[in-house]
Amino acid sequence: MDQLVLMFVILFAAILAEPLSKRIGVASAVLMTVFGCVVALVPFAPRVDIAPELILPLVLPPLLYAAARRTSWRQFAENWLSIALRAFGLVIATAAAVGAVFHAWYPGLPIAAAVALGALVAPPDPVAASAMAGRLGLPRRLVVVLGGEGLFNDVTAIVIYGVAIQAVVTGTFSAPRAAAEFVISAVVAVVVGLVLGWAGSRLTNLLTEATWQVALSLLLPFAAYGLAEELHGSGVLAVLVCALYLTDAVTQFGDSNYRLVGESFWDIIEMLLSGFAFGLIGLELATVLDATGHEWPRLLGGAAAVVAVVVGLRLAWLLATLALGRNWRRRADTDEPYTWQETIVTWWAGMRGVATVALALAVPFTTDAGKDFPGRTEILFTAFAVVLFTLLLQGPTLPLVVRLTGVHADTKREREVERQLWERVVKAELARLKEIAAAEQLPDEVYERFRDTFRLRSAKADPEAADADAESDAKRNLMLAGKIREVREEVLEAGRREALNARREPGIPPDVVDRVTRRLDLGRR
Repeated sequence: MDQLVLMFVILFAAILAEPLSKRIGVASAVLMTVFGCVVALVPFAPRVDIAPELILPLVLPPLLYAAARRTSWRQFAENWLSIALRAFGLVIATAAAVGAVFHAWYPGLPIAAAVALGALVAPPDPVAASAMAGRLGLPRRLVVVLGGEGLFNDVTAIVIYGVAIQAVVTGTFSAPRAAAEFVISAVVAVVVGLVLGWAGSRLTNLLTEATWQVALSLLLPFAAYGLAEELHGSGVLAVLVCALYLTDAVTQFGDSNYRLVGESFWDIIEMLLSGFAFGLIGLELATVLDATGHEWPRLLGGAAAVVAVVVGLRLAWLLATLALGRNWRRRADTDEPYTWQETIVTWWAGMRGVATVALALAVPFTTDAGKDFPGRTEILFTAFAVVLFTLLLQGPTLPLVVRLTGVHADTKREREVERQLWERVVKAELARLKEIAAAEQLPDEVYERFRDTFRLRSAKADPEAADADAESDAKRNLMLAGKIREVREEVLEAGRREALNARREPGIPPDVVDRVTRRLDLGRR
């Protein structure tokens, strides 16, 4: 089995992990991590040979972009306090606490090397947390805060990690310079993200085919990450700013084809890449075992101490900021998490993942003086222990914690919001129809037919949002609707079969058949 075959095996497993996770109730990220660990222990399986400095640029931009597309600036603005306290405050506190404990456990290591470990184990993974939170039916405010924390905490962690690694490699450190680098990194990232987001939105508006527009959306996160890193900015923050800007911008001009193609495309990209990333985490078990050799038993104590600090400090931080969140909610009337049950769920959902492993593998082997990087083996083993503990213990048991705490989404409230939105949609449609009828002088029978069509469509989509007449008509036609839909599908399927049969006939170009088939498929919507 060579590298290419192994990659396809992981991607194939990522597809199978999705239905399996739904069947057994375990997140696909957990399943892929376990799968990677099993493959890593197979004697004839090849070792992963991906340069550590390429893991983040290749995997993180599209995953961050896909996650950011599901949110908006407004959601971040509404929950900025909770997100900032965790994405910045908690990451800094974790890096410092882990650094102190790790340095105390291994006194011979430089404090900067210990802080580098603290930085790389500090940020929870946004993909794992968001996927599990969404599947467990958690309150939307909880999902938003978990996603926002996961998206922004990498920015803080990577900057601290870079400063600490540089201090060890060069032997020098300047606090004012580190603070200045942090500010410059953020400013450069925001500028790059806004510029590429603006340019991307204008170019997307000029492109006329949905496939072209979606292809551009795939390149933009890599461009934002690479350009920001080249200018000594935060590539992660640049991707987030670009994604949020572009997501809001394209809603003004994006058509239905772009939304349909884009959503399907990014769902596939996220499934394959996240599966590959977590499978890669498991595969790196072989790298860790090779690096530690027979020394791993002596490393268990230090790893256990760091795991305890990472998990325990997160709980302490969340409980300490609970009162602050309540006070802020009273004054600002925000909808952020504030109960102790939600705090427990948020605590247990802090799973580490791709960024932690990639940063641990990217720790240099030597310093500028030509000496071995101090504590690299201990850092690698401890980082991997934190990832496995949080993914393979906290991940599978998170549903149990959710059930025990009784945290769940307010479905009645969300249903009411959806009903009100449908009412707004119907009113807007009928108002526009009335304007067109007056301007075009449509005959009354044509206007009434259009009006009844829109009202019945909305009533079928959401009967609770329809008016009494439309709801009554919808119920009367409910029995016929199923039969009509069945007949319509069979008729369309007959036409589609005929078109596909023509593809095998000489003299008929396949691209002509594909265009006809696509129109038939679109007609089913």
